[in-house]
Order: sequence, then C-alpha cells, then structure tokens
Amino acid sequence: MIHLRHVSKIYGSMGRKAVDDLNWDVEDGKITGFIGPNGAGKTTTLKMITGILAPTEGEILINGKNIVSSPLEAKLQFGFVADSPDAFLRIRGIEYLNFMADIYGVGSREREEFIQKTAARFEMEDVLGSRIQSYSHGMRQKIMVMGALIHNPSVWILDEPLTGLDPRSAFELKEMMREHADAGNSVLFSTHVLEVAEKLCDQIGIINHGRQVYLGTLDALKEQYPGQTLENIFLEITSHA
Repeated sequence: MIHLRHVSKIYGSMGRKAVDDLNWDVEDGKITGFIGPNGAGKTTTLKMITGILAPTEGEILINGKNIVSSPLEAKLQFGFVADSPDAFLRIRGIEYLNFMADIYGVGSREREEFIQKTAARFEMEDVLGSRIQSYSHGMRQKIMVMGALIHNPSVWILDEPLTGLDPRSAFELKEMMREHADAGNSVLFSTHVLEVAEKLCDQIGIINHGRQVYLGTLDALKEQYPGQTLENIFLEITSHA
C-alpha cells in the first residue's frame, strides 16, 4: 500500500507547484490508474513516490516505510518501470536481469524460475543473449518490466507501461497486473489510454495542474456523469478543474 499525505513539489524560485497537496491511498488488492493531461504532474508524483525526487512538503509511505527517511527499506517494497526503457543499452538482456536480481538479493533458483516464466509470457526467450541496444522499443519495455519485478515486490509502480508493447505482450502484462492485485497486492500505473483505464482499473486518480481532481471507482464517477463515456467525463473534469 502507498500512502501520500499533503505531498507537494515546488520548482524554481517562483514557487511553481508541479504537485499541490496530494492526499492519496493506493490500496492493496486493487489496480489503481493514474491519469491526467500532459504536464499535469503524473510523472513528478511517481518520481516522488519512488524516491527519484524528494517532495517539498508532505509524507510518502510504502508499506509503512518512509521513502525520504528510510529510502532503502522503502525501495525494497516496490518495482518501478519508468516512462523510458532506454537504459543499460550496452549489456545483454540476461545480464541486466541478473544485475537487478543481484541488487535485490534474489537467489539463483528464484531468479531462474522468474526469468524462464516471464520470458515465455513476453516471448523474449530467444533475445535474452542479445544486447539491449539491439532491441525494439517494445522489447526494451519488456526487459525493463522483467527487471523491475524480478524480486517479486508487493507494490508495482508503472509509468505508461503499455507504450510500445505488441498486443500479445500488452495482454500478458495486463493479466499479470490483474493477478498481482487479486493476490492482495497493489498496482499503480499511469496511462493516457482511457479505454485501458476503464477496462482494467478498480479505482482511478485524476490529476490536473498538480491537483487531485478525482479519486475513487469508475462506477462512482460514472454515476456523477450518467450516460457519458470516460473520455467525455475526463475532458469535462480537466477542463473545469
């Protein structure tokens, strides 16, 4: 579970708030979608949750561990897939996975079982021996997902994870997200594809100009806007926020 309490991020001497007083619980047993226009503060929020950026104000707890005061303990709780997969390009896929497993102290048997199972689901068995720089965008995305999840974290944090994936791999990742949440864990992911959020999420958070404008279930949101699609609801909420 992720707890955010009065979290803000201020940039520059002018005091511009990229994220403004965010209060949010990302609950266990649910897939939580995070949506908003470009520049709304989604990536900044995810970077604060994962410790890449420090919040200017507020507190962030991951499974009870404070990401600022106890960063190593907090970071052991989650796997994070960033919005760009263009990293570690000069090493081979299998080397990257073993590197990530070493960082998290994953045993040889556990990592081998994970790599075999996940590579099969993502159809990556034949390319693990190749350098990541030779991968397509979608293949790079898949290897980053595998590396982020190799230590079996209870919390998944995914920034636009479906971008560049072929339909089969996107289906497999969505199935994995559903399985993970159904096992009592938490999944937080950002997306611009409202149809994916509508079909996959148990709850959604909508952010605009750094402020949270909605948090709850899709059913509750649709009750407020009867007969409208999520796309129309989203446009109306963000245009008037």
